[in-house]
Amino acid sequence: MATLELSLQDEAVSAPVRRRKLGVLFWLASCWLAIILALAILAPVLPLQNPVDMDMLERRAPFSREHWLGTDGLGRDELARLIFGARVSLTVGLIAPMISLVFGGALGLFAGYFRGRFETLVVGSMDVLLAFPPLILALAVTAYLGQSVPNLTMILGVLGIPAFMRVARAATLTLARREFVIAAEALGASHARIILRELLPNVILPLLAFFLLGVAVTIVVEGALSFLGLGVPPPMASWGSMIGEGRESLDVAPRLAFLPATGLFLTVLAFNLVGDTLRALTDPRQGAL
Repeated sequence: MATLELSLQDEAVSAPVRRRKLGVLFWLASCWLAIILALAILAPVLPLQNPVDMDMLERRAPFSREHWLGTDGLGRDELARLIFGARVSLTVGLIAPMISLVFGGALGLFAGYFRGRFETLVVGSMDVLLAFPPLILALAVTAYLGQSVPNLTMILGVLGIPAFMRVARAATLTLARREFVIAAEALGASHARIILRELLPNVILPLLAFFLLGVAVTIVVEGALSFLGLGVPPPMASWGSMIGEGRESLDVAPRLAFLPATGLFLTVLAFNLVGDTLRALTDPRQGAL
């Protein structure tokens, strides 16, 4: 009885500790991401002006009731372009890591479980892909295939496969010789059952945590490509292209560059904070199966 009471007390003490692991920054970052995602999803139905309509008589107009954040160098509403730019940046930033997660996670899971020649082939091919400078490769392929959101998403998704493969393979190597996997093998479970029922539920947790970090990196890369003019085609807006366009007005209207740069910075920081927190909670070295 005394042992039971002590265990209950320990659980009561440890529960607040587990809750405090998330911290205030995690919830602030989550709220910011929720707001940005909601604005991006609802952008077509929000009462916003058309982000591509130009009015040369209203170039670089200050804040007003008609234009809450003013207008850019071509007289386009800055608030509308910020929200629609978030829509483009988050579309690329979320879908490209999903491609990397699916293909890289599957390759890493199979390579870590089957080992042998298959692992050598997978790791070698990923090393070849990593040998190319990612940004230079993205610039070259984008310039060759043309500027579009699907092309940019596909390129960044392929470039992220090696990182996800390594995370999945490392987690699989850690788990492949654990007791529950050996027990499943002893009971005659098939390879497919072991991978889907025993390994995948444990490998997916660090992959999802790494996915959020990958989203942050992808948003930055998309912004860099758009800043250089090789991202989404004009007049479509993204945060990177808006920063590039605002660079020409730094002396008269610095807000045109600072507003999208602030949105990009806060969103990337939020994804990093959430991803780091979840990665720490799902770290297999902390004893998670």
